[in-house]
Amino acid sequence: MEINLVPEKLRRHEISGRIEIVNGHGGFPLVKIRTPWSLAEIYLHAAHVTQFQKNGEPPLLFLSANSHFAAGKAIRGGVPICYPWFGPRAGEPAHGFARFTAWELVKTAAAPDGTVTVCFALPELPDREAWKNLRTEFVVTIGETLTMELIATNESCDETLAIENCLHTYFQVGDISAVTLAGLEVAPFDDFAFGAGGARRLAENAPLRIAQETNRVYPDNAATVEIIDERLQRKIRVAKSNSNSTVVWNPWTTQKMPEDFDQAEYRQMVCVESGNVKQDKILLAPGKTSALKVVLSSVTLK
Repeated sequence: MEINLVPEKLRRHEISGRIEIVNGHGGFPLVKIRTPWSLAEIYLHAAHVTQFQKNGEPPLLFLSANSHFAAGKAIRGGVPICYPWFGPRAGEPAHGFARFTAWELVKTAAAPDGTVTVCFALPELPDREAWKNLRTEFVVTIGETLTMELIATNESCDETLAIENCLHTYFQVGDISAVTLAGLEVAPFDDFAFGAGGARRLAENAPLRIAQETNRVYPDNAATVEIIDERLQRKIRVAKSNSNSTVVWNPWTTQKMPEDFDQAEYRQMVCVESGNVKQDKILLAPGKTSALKVVLSSVTLK
């Protein structure tokens, strides 16, 4: 018989029939959620959503079979939180420190309509003095849809903070060759695929089909994106608010990936990321709050 060694302070957040907290991979605490429509899993490590699956459907989120579950390492797949910066930074981990940090579970709730909400807080870190005035919450609501809100507040009296945020969502697809992305047809983009160097490209005026390494940042773009998956006969809708950047990524066979990703897995995933990155970074004034919200839904293709 397996013994669940979850601390009592976490167990008080359990809700019978809705929320259970267990030891997940690597011994990390894992919040397991069940609703009348769906199930979800969220690790306290990085407040990382690793699973959302509607009843009778394949998983919505992709998770690499080779993913690390270890201190100081990011989980490969699901919804990494890139914050408070995006991309590389000299002397710092790529995509910020939030995706390596153990977040605090502060509240859970089950609503009469069947939805479940789980709230996390990014703790103050002694080695991150420059960010001591940045208070951050991550609120996840699970039901027929998956809603994620990353809420940043500048508690400084006199200092404006420059931040980037991105919910780096990995989606499960049947085969990337049978996937179409709609919603970005009229948007120019910056191309960061190998050799492109971030060059600005004109809008393609057609839905996106991925047939090679793809790494694009669509700036000044608040559009909803739809992932049309012919193999799984599913359409995923990525709706967002307070997000001016969309990132689309698939490494194909040409981008050298670390050991936590099997190169052949490129066929089963595509990232459509929502946030505010690069030229769309947020200048958060003292006392102000910025809330990035993403709502993921899916329907069967007719």
